[in-house]
Amino acid sequence: RGGFISMMASLHVFKKPRLTLYRTVLSASRAFSSSSADANDVVVIGSGPGGYVAAIKAAQLGLKTTCVEKNATLGGTCLNVGCIPSKALLNNSHLYHMATSEDFQMRGIEVEPKLNLAKMMEQKSASVKALTLGVATLLKSNKVNRIDGHGTITGANQVTVVKEDGSKEVLETKNIIIATGSEVTPFPGIDIDEEAIVSSTGALSLSKVPERLILIGAGVIGLELGSVWSRLGSKVTAVEFLGHVGGAGIDMEISKNFQRILKKQGLDIVLQHKVVGAEKVGGVVKVSIENVKGDKKQELECDVLLVCVGRRPYTAKLGLENVGIELDKSGRIPVNEKLATKVPSIYAIGDVIHGPMLAHKAEDEGIICAETIAGGSSHLDYNCVPSVIYTHPEVGWIGKTEEQLKADGVPYVVGKFPFAANSRAKTNADTDGLVKILGHKDTDQLLGAHIIGGGAGEMINEAALAMEYGASCEDIARVCHAHPTCSEAFREANLAAFSGKAINFS
Repeated sequence: RGGFISMMASLHVFKKPRLTLYRTVLSASRAFSSSSADANDVVVIGSGPGGYVAAIKAAQLGLKTTCVEKNATLGGTCLNVGCIPSKALLNNSHLYHMATSEDFQMRGIEVEPKLNLAKMMEQKSASVKALTLGVATLLKSNKVNRIDGHGTITGANQVTVVKEDGSKEVLETKNIIIATGSEVTPFPGIDIDEEAIVSSTGALSLSKVPERLILIGAGVIGLELGSVWSRLGSKVTAVEFLGHVGGAGIDMEISKNFQRILKKQGLDIVLQHKVVGAEKVGGVVKVSIENVKGDKKQELECDVLLVCVGRRPYTAKLGLENVGIELDKSGRIPVNEKLATKVPSIYAIGDVIHGPMLAHKAEDEGIICAETIAGGSSHLDYNCVPSVIYTHPEVGWIGKTEEQLKADGVPYVVGKFPFAANSRAKTNADTDGLVKILGHKDTDQLLGAHIIGGGAGEMINEAALAMEYGASCEDIARVCHAHPTCSEAFREANLAAFSGKAINFS
């Protein structure tokens, strides 16, 4: 490897200029103290990943900050009924599947596993409780004032909180940050009861493993939760309107590989079909579907129907009409590059504004928003926000897809490296997937990275760092990676994009 680096050193022509995620210059003359003992510098409505991070950062910058939360626990959808509980079930169901399939036997481990679903749910709940209590501790240690209740904007510098007992508290503030997140998008004509017909929330807490589970949607949420219950014994069928799995933003080559692997795992996937109705008859749910052309119809049956067609911004009783803020056609709050609304003192972040509905995107916006209010100048490059599907194998991507580059007329090169040729993946007996790199044909700048494989959700962050600093594929190929690691596949794919060939694959 050292010889290879020496041999190639003469070809190292340039380094890309570095870009920073946060460019912050705080004003030294900014007065952080409140104008009165009761006034706030910032009131944050919502305590999800965007809200609590914004509140903590604002307090750390010396701003008197209050965080308002309508639910009994902090953390929003992500911590309570989203990212966190789903990852607990994904991890534990994967371990169960390894034990009950031929995987353990192949590794020389002979066991007779038995599923204790109640215990599995208990572990999930324990992790959620620990993290939500952790958020409460963080707010307290950073001297953020917490108020429980539903926050409504009643003026450009005023939030009225309606508490559980019906009492009201009026908060005067210089700035307001809306971080109210999103809610499950309802499916017209299908009523969710969280028992036989469930949303993602109900799918996280089923009391028994359904014999048959149908998913409306084969996007991120559907495939993650579908994988959980498939591993635990359900016969899972996903009905997807689009012609591919993985939702918006996924590279089509990766999507095709992903679909093939999911089918091998036992998931039935029906593409280019839509659900036109569902009803409970006796102990089953009858689901009517038809193809996108509308000329072929069929009826499916299941014990549980999971409606997972996406999420929509949550702005109920927020009081936007009180300050003249109108939603866009997608129900989002319009903001400028500083995350400010048309009312200069009111900002919005996370799922209620443009961009992907991702917790880490909301967190970064929360930091940027707080810095802006404190007198700084920050930005977020949305092209450098990674996405991950936490199935097994995981799928991670960032930047442009090959389809986007073709549509935009950008000259590009492709570098690929399969995990089947990676030594660590081989020793782990976990070789499904590949790394796909897209580089600019003329400048060699990294334009996109797409990974499907074990640990893709961790590996994609190397691509995020590289893209933030404007790295070329050559830059990454010349960085020494520990051996044996799965991340060597990322290096090899960049080497293939830069020089045309990888070392350990031909």
